[in-house]
Amino acid sequence: MSTDTYEKSSPASSIAQAAAGALVAAVHAAASRIGFTAAVAVTDPGGHLKAFDRADGAPFLTAEVAVDKAWTAASFHTPTHAWNDYLADSRIAPLAGHPRLMAVGGGYPIIDNGRCVGGLGISGGTYEQDQQAAEEALTVLGFALPAH
Repeated sequence: MSTDTYEKSSPASSIAQAAAGALVAAVHAAASRIGFTAAVAVTDPGGHLKAFDRADGAPFLTAEVAVDKAWTAASFHTPTHAWNDYLADSRIAPLAGHPRLMAVGGGYPIIDNGRCVGGLGISGGTYEQDQQAAEEALTVLGFALPAH
């Protein structure tokens, strides 16, 4: 029997409920300024929903798309718009068949102190508008934007 010691668990970092709510509000403010209504989803780092809101007038499908964008961003700590290039690679393309994978702009990992603490997903505008609102909200609240 080995006498080596090892870590049995690691400290989990997750976005706080208050910060998740503040992100939702910041996205709605940015979307209003840009000129669209949105559904906004915030997940923990495991992709589980932490906060959600769909603005009046946002189409019902935006709800599911926003949640899946947040899930995709949290899953690989990568913005969803980067997946378009990834899926062009024939070795990665089979992932396109995953029912939750969203390769459309508007999903970002939520990075705090170099750690992914969740995912943010926005749906309702064009992919550029969704991305812009996400970047503005993350920046306003002091979260890092990923390099992708």
